[in-house]
Amino acid sequence: MSSPNGPQPPRAGSSDDLKGLDILLVEDSRDVGEAVKKHLELLGAKVAGPATTTTEAEGLLTEHLPDVALVDFHLREGERSDGLIARLHEQGVPVIMLSGSFEFPPLPSLEGATFLEKPVSEAQLLAHLSPLIAKKATR
Repeated sequence: MSSPNGPQPPRAGSSDDLKGLDILLVEDSRDVGEAVKKHLELLGAKVAGPATTTTEAEGLLTEHLPDVALVDFHLREGERSDGLIARLHEQGVPVIMLSGSFEFPPLPSLEGATFLEKPVSEAQLLAHLSPLIAKKATR
């Protein structure tokens, strides 16, 4: 048993850490996408997706503009998400790229995107997503 004044174990995210944050999730692996979505929702976020293609993601964008997009760059059958990322940037949506590979061609659409390597920890996601809640509150 630990002392009440002793070191505390690292805190897992609570169900309201991302409350109020709308996220678009683009991930070609349905299992990975569903796991990430469930985790983000447990942290309080509202998640559209996972979209497995850019066409699916574009459809979700016509319904609602998110506060942030979590996007895998390499999708199924060689599809890349750089066009989608460019559109998100044009609409003022911050992009966090989640990828197992960081071999990207030098593309202007990727400038300004945050890159996180899979697997991404909860602490990494919270570090990048939590500031967006404060930013949203000031709009």
